[in-house]
Amino acid sequence: MSPWRCGIDGCGTQTETVEELIHHQTTQHTKHECQVCGTIVPDGYFAIRHAFEEHTRAEFVRAYDADSEAVRRREELKTQIEAEADLEAVVADLDAVN
Repeated sequence: MSPWRCGIDGCGTQTETVEELIHHQTTQHTKHECQVCGTIVPDGYFAIRHAFEEHTRAEFVRAYDADSEAVRRREELKTQIEAEADLEAVVADLDAVN
């Protein structure tokens, strides 16, 4: 598997596993405020998951001035991460840090 690369603000940090990437995004980047509802969530995967599980695609497009390509890209990332990641282990690891 090729390394995972952080795409937040041009960070570019690479990790060997998706779990390491999610941990990096959650602990090393500023939290994200959802432009639809104002909820504060970790940036990266958790922000994408929040946007697409809590809001409609239309709400996302309006709030972020996004286009269909931006929606598709984020949906693909979410699907790819969820297919590979052990999210329970990530949450347990993050809980242990806090």
